[in-house]
Amino acid sequence: MTQPFLPLTSRSREESHRAATPLELFFDLCFVVAVAQAGAELVHAVAEGHTGEGIVNYAMVFFAIWWAWMNFTWFASAYDNDDVLYRVVTLVQIAGVLVLAAGVSRAFQDHDFLVVYLGYLVMRLALAFQWLRAAHHATDPAERTMCRRYAGGVVAVQIGWLALVLAPEPARGWIFLVMALAEMAVPVYAEKDAPSTWHPHHIAERYGLFTIIVLGETVAAATVAVKSGVVENDALGELLPIAVGGLLLVFAAWWIYFVVPAHDRLTSSRQGFLWGYGHYVIFASAAAVGAGLEIAVEQAVGEAHLSTLAASAAVTIPSAVFLLSVWLLHARYFKVGVAQQLVLPVASAAILLCTFAGGWAVLAAGLVAAATVATGVTLTTRNPATRAPAA
Repeated sequence: MTQPFLPLTSRSREESHRAATPLELFFDLCFVVAVAQAGAELVHAVAEGHTGEGIVNYAMVFFAIWWAWMNFTWFASAYDNDDVLYRVVTLVQIAGVLVLAAGVSRAFQDHDFLVVYLGYLVMRLALAFQWLRAAHHATDPAERTMCRRYAGGVVAVQIGWLALVLAPEPARGWIFLVMALAEMAVPVYAEKDAPSTWHPHHIAERYGLFTIIVLGETVAAATVAVKSGVVENDALGELLPIAVGGLLLVFAAWWIYFVVPAHDRLTSSRQGFLWGYGHYVIFASAAAVGAGLEIAVEQAVGEAHLSTLAASAAVTIPSAVFLLSVWLLHARYFKVGVAQQLVLPVASAAILLCTFAGGWAVLAAGLVAAATVATGVTLTTRNPATRAPAA
């Protein structure tokens, strides 16, 4: 039975059988609601010809979603005690992301980030409370200082984010860049003397689960788009190549991400920071593939105001970025020989070239992705010394 109040003390990195909790899974599912909203607004912006503006807004909103999720995940890995107060504060963070999701449309269409800011503020202040609670129960002075630095840093940065709401629109891009860097500096500063006790296997599992959820959202968004195109425009012939290519891309993305034991790279705080921060690109590109597939469908049935080349690029660019970022973050450390090392970079370049294949671009990109997995399997079979089973 869950206890009302327990000491919020750090857990051991050596804890065996550490796994994601039902509360963490619920947390992820609620966060993907905001991801879906950001993707839908990106589709609308690109389809209406506002590509640059849509990408900038998507990057900003996705950062807020990802950073709040990431901070909770690492805190939970080190301190989750599953008492009543911890659960309630976590539910408050979930409420915050739902408020943020409700403000995504206004942020994209009216350039009004107030609701997004308020939702983000709720999530961040709830996390600051958790850090103060951990500081209260810490017995080691260095750990107590770390927890207080986290809490103080989180609160201070939220004050800075107000500028995104109050400043004139032309300055918001620069404000976002400065404040995003300030956010990412908080963990580095907080843990410079004493690292938190996050669990490598648990962290790798949590990131993997969120990757699965984002890829699932991509499949769902593409399915709805194809269904609408078939029902409303009777365009099965035009949409079938997009549907098949999209599925191949998502299947290959899942295979390539999970083919290597990511937790083996998480041996220090420095590596953990680089790996964790780099997943912004992985998550954002995975979600953008779904938006790109929707754009490709709308263009194929004549509902998007953009060229076939632009619609194809909306799928191929995030797909290539996903493969390359997975290779950079962890896949390359498990490859043996030049041939294996080149598989993902070459595949990324080949998928980009598929952009110029006209109406067959998405299918061509999917076939390249499938061939990438097959090549990885073949090379691994020929070189049993490798630690990576494929791609």
